[in-house]
Amino acid sequence: MRTMARERFILTDTKYNRVVILGAGFIGISFAAVFADHGWPVTLIDPDPQQRDKATDGIAQQREAMALAGLDKGLAGSVEVVDALDHALKQATLVIECGPENLDMKQEIFAQLLSSTASETLLVTASSAIRMSQIVTDPAQQTRCLVAHPVNPPAVLRLIELCPAPGTSPDAVDRTAALFAGAGFEPAILAREIEGFLLNRLQGAVLREAYRLVDDGIAEPDDIDRVMRLGLGPRWALSGPFETVELNTPGGIAAHAARMGPAYQRMGEQRGETVDWSAPLVARVAAARDAARGSQTVAERAAWRSTAVAKLVGLRDHLMRSDG
Repeated sequence: MRTMARERFILTDTKYNRVVILGAGFIGISFAAVFADHGWPVTLIDPDPQQRDKATDGIAQQREAMALAGLDKGLAGSVEVVDALDHALKQATLVIECGPENLDMKQEIFAQLLSSTASETLLVTASSAIRMSQIVTDPAQQTRCLVAHPVNPPAVLRLIELCPAPGTSPDAVDRTAALFAGAGFEPAILAREIEGFLLNRLQGAVLREAYRLVDDGIAEPDDIDRVMRLGLGPRWALSGPFETVELNTPGGIAAHAARMGPAYQRMGEQRGETVDWSAPLVARVAAARDAARGSQTVAERAAWRSTAVAKLVGLRDHLMRSDG
């Protein structure tokens, strides 16, 4: 997977110096708040007058959330809210389509964007499931088009999944990643298209098993939510699944795969899944964890996590008591 330096993109061409967002729903206003907070002039476009009327208050609420999370930069960006595509497209460095999850609608929008924006302008969709190759079917036209899928709410959960189409140029992916990184997002770049991207495939795996456990009469929904909230959630919030098992198991990734792999294989196969944690695959994950940890030892990282989990649980419980 490609690596990307945050410093790569510097806005030097004043001709293309605007972020244009199509759709003033929750995702659109969140993106508008974030990019404006990082100094960008933003044009937010929505044909629905009710959505436009609510946009200013919605952006203010997102700014409050960013401040509460300590993410606000307070730079002198601006947001204009308009009803139709206009001259702003000619100035756009980046266009973010945040419309309904409707393939026909997205195809129509991107056909118009491709014909009415400069060849340098990056065109992304915030779609949760529709792949860019479904929206722009001609690989020759996909060069500057890709998916930029956020986590809801993007104003405070600053992950952006970037999924290129087969025809998307590596330069377009790098420039998009740099733009989002410059606005405080952590890009996760997929090597190629896959339905559900990363977030929904991981979330889907958990939800599929959660539904099965309820359907099998093993546990009630509240019990499953409790396991996630009190057990898996706090650990994953700090470490993610691979680092979690590395820190939990003496011997790290390889030892965990040897110890728990057969049980996970049986559980997967009981659900009709193919599970193959091959030795080369486990070695690849272990090497990635070593590289991510750098000079820090597993023991040092585990000690950090113990303290961090304690602080996180204390804050979580305080919030649960105060806000229900």
